[in-house]
Amino acid sequence: MTEVGQLHLTDTIAHALTTLGWAADDPRVREAAPTAARGHNLALVTPPSPSYGAPALAGLGSRMARRELEGPALLLCPEAELEEWGFLAVTLLGGADLRLEVARGATRAARRVHGETIDLLVASPRAVAPLTARGTLKGERLGAVVLAGPERWLDPDLLVSLMPDIPHDRQRIILGSAPDRVANLVERYARKALVLGPSAEVPKALGPVRTVAVAWNRRVPALGELLEVLDPASLTVWTADRARHAAIAAALSPPEESIRLVTEDAPRAEVIVAFDVPDAQRLGQLLQAGEVVLLMPPGTESYIERIAAPRRPLRLTGPLDAAADSAAQRRNAIARGIDGGRLEPALLTLAPLFERYDATAVAAAVYDLWVEAGRPPAEPVPAGATPATVPATAKVFVGVGKSDGATPNDLVAVLTKEVRVAREKIGRIELRDAYSLVELPAQEAERIATALNGVTIRRKRVVARIDRGRVRPAARAPGRRR
Repeated sequence: MTEVGQLHLTDTIAHALTTLGWAADDPRVREAAPTAARGHNLALVTPPSPSYGAPALAGLGSRMARRELEGPALLLCPEAELEEWGFLAVTLLGGADLRLEVARGATRAARRVHGETIDLLVASPRAVAPLTARGTLKGERLGAVVLAGPERWLDPDLLVSLMPDIPHDRQRIILGSAPDRVANLVERYARKALVLGPSAEVPKALGPVRTVAVAWNRRVPALGELLEVLDPASLTVWTADRARHAAIAAALSPPEESIRLVTEDAPRAEVIVAFDVPDAQRLGQLLQAGEVVLLMPPGTESYIERIAAPRRPLRLTGPLDAAADSAAQRRNAIARGIDGGRLEPALLTLAPLFERYDATAVAAAVYDLWVEAGRPPAEPVPAGATPATVPATAKVFVGVGKSDGATPNDLVAVLTKEVRVAREKIGRIELRDAYSLVELPAQEAERIATALNGVTIRRKRVVARIDRGRVRPAARAPGRRR
């Protein structure tokens, strides 16, 4: 048995933890893994990155592998981090013959939970809310619950309805980046939990650093873009574990001696990129090794503000740059046509228009026709309507539903009276048990969702956001709703 395997972990999971780069003498492994493996409550204060949850998840996974739980385990995480937590769970526990489910929606998760064919459900509060509202996922049937990054959840109200139904003898594991928030959750839901990590905020920020705002699933491609933008003489990429090392190596290929990939102390280099969010102690070591660039996925901003200052943002190529490149290519094409000197037929065609309209307006209209000619065919327009009268719509998620006593009239009243949305702009309202979906004009949906946040409906403060369903042309008359 390996040294890590002596921490009450099964051999398969201990090997996976070692492969990820976690050593037995690491305090987070030495204390968190056996505590979780024995079934005790545990709270970890760590930087906001799923990688730091590996020791606790290894301990819980060992209990699942030994069939010690009285029901499936539930891991709740921020929606933006769902794929990262799912990847960690599969990497760490996939070889232990455990039945894992990453809930990207409620339908499949409901079937597997109802059929009792699952050991661990990784889900966001949004996916779990309808399961608890329908009674498909009951707290008394859970064997353990992991609350990952609760300070970053969009709708933290789920804890109020879920946690009281979980028996007190069922294991609770809390993973958070804000010490005060973790302390409050331990007091309410995980009494006598072992708390590991700093008990107070970092007193002094370190810096200077550069930050790159990037989605969780865009971190690996971002490294290749950084290498191209900065072109450093030497580069070190630091990660909390080795889970993404193969993908990172592929993104930075072909391999060069000037590029290093490490999980421990970073060697001297012109640029040090922190792939995962470091803690204050690690950030201090990285700053001594070279200029530091921090990847900053959604939800990590406030933590990075606490540990790092001053910060200078570094922008990578995005949609705006792609649009600018496309516009530049079209301008070049027009310039080549002018320089080519073959404009007589076109000028003869346009000359009468120049007498009636400003030349700039004529050029803009011709350009629009040119661009339109290169577009794919538009979607068919509903009978009796014209393209100008068919607005694009988007669905807005509103965190109140039938279980709260809400009705479509309540939503219409709030939208028209408090948010000042014209009644004819409100489309279909889908009223579910725990939430509602309201169809609204796409160009105004973001503003309306922001205005709805915090509004009280049926004595409940609601959370609102754009639903992840795709934007599509409306196929009904304005104002019609169910």
